Amino acid sequence: MLGLDPKAARVTWTAAITLVALAGIYAIRGTLVVFAVALLFAYLLHPLVGQIGRRFSGKNRGPALALTYLFVMSVVVSLAIAIGTRVVAEARHFLANPPDVWGFLDGIRLAHPALAPAIVAVRGDIQSQLGELASLGPRFGLGVLAVSANLVYLIVIPILSFFILKDGATLREGFLSLFEVGASRTNAARTVARVHLMLLQYMRALLILCCTALATFGVVLTVMGVRYALLLAAVAFFCEFVPLVGPITEIVVILAVSALTGYSHLLLLGAFLGVFRLVQDYAIWPRLMSEGISLHPLWVIFGVFAGGQIGGVAGVFFGVPVLALGRIVLLPLQEDKGASPGDAGWV
Repeated sequence: MLGLDPKAARVTWTAAITLVALAGIYAIRGTLVVFAVALLFAYLLHPLVGQIGRRFSGKNRGPALALTYLFVMSVVVSLAIAIGTRVVAEARHFLANPPDVWGFLDGIRLAHPALAPAIVAVRGDIQSQLGELASLGPRFGLGVLAVSANLVYLIVIPILSFFILKDGATLREGFLSLFEVGASRTNAARTVARVHLMLLQYMRALLILCCTALATFGVVLTVMGVRYALLLAAVAFFCEFVPLVGPITEIVVILAVSALTGYSHLLLLGAFLGVFRLVQDYAIWPRLMSEGISLHPLWVIFGVFAGGQIGGVAGVFFGVPVLALGRIVLLPLQEDKGASPGDAGWV
C-alpha cells in the first residue's frame, strides 16, 4: 500500500536480525568460548562415560559420571606424580641455567666467518627485542594477574561438562523439537548425529595424537640424550592440541633448545622429527578421522589462520572444528543435488 515490496521487506528484516544476532554473538564471545571448551571436554569424556554407564541399569547417568570424574582425576594425579614432578624439576633447572645464546651465536660466527654479518644482525635484533620485553615488564605482570583470574574456569569448565554429559540427550531432543515433524526434523536429526560423530572423532584424535607425542618424545629424546627430554615432551603434548601451528612450534622449540644446549646430533634429531610428523599427519590422523568429515589440508590451513586472525589463540584452536561443522551443515544441500558426502571435492 505504501509502495513497499513484501519480499524486499522480509529480506531486510532477515538481514537486520542476522546482523543483530552476529553482534550479540560477538559481545558474548568470551562466554561462548568457555562453553565450547566445556563441550569439547564433555566429548573427551563421553566414550568413558558410555563404557562405565553400561554397568548401571536405568537412565540415571549420575553414578557413571561420578565414577568417570573420579577415574579421570586419579589418572591425572597419578601422571602428575609420576611425570609432572620430573617435568617441573627440568623446568626449574632450565630457568636456573638458561642456554648461552650469545655463546652459541659466537660459535657459529667463528666456525663460519661468512655468516658473521648475519650473526651480528641477529644478535642486534635479539638485544632490541629483549629491551622491548623489559619495557613491557609491568604490563606483563598485569597480564599474568588477568590470566590468574581466569583460573576459575578450571573449575567452571568441568562443571559445565558434567551437565552437558548428564542432560545431553534432553538438550538434543529439545533442539529437534524446534523442527516440524517430517523431512525437516529428519534432516536436522541426521545433521546432529553427524556433528556428534565429528566431535567424538575429533577429540579422540586430538587426545591420541597428544598422548602419542608425549610418549614418543619422552622415550626417544631421552634415549637420544637430548637435555630436558620430558620437559620438551610435555611442551609437545600441549602443542598437539593446536592444529598446524602447534606441530610447527614443537619442532622449532625442540630443535632450538637442543641446539642451544649443545646437542651434537641435530641432523639426526631433525630427521626423527620429520618422520614423526609424517606418521602423525598421514598415517595416524587419517585413520582416526573418517573420510566423510575430514577437511582438505588447504581448508585446515585456512581455518587455522582465519581463526587466529578473528579470535587469537582460541580462534586457532576452534578454526578447524568450525569449518568441519560448516561442512556438515552443507552436506544435506549436496545430497539434495545428488552428490554423496565423499563427492565433495572442494573439502
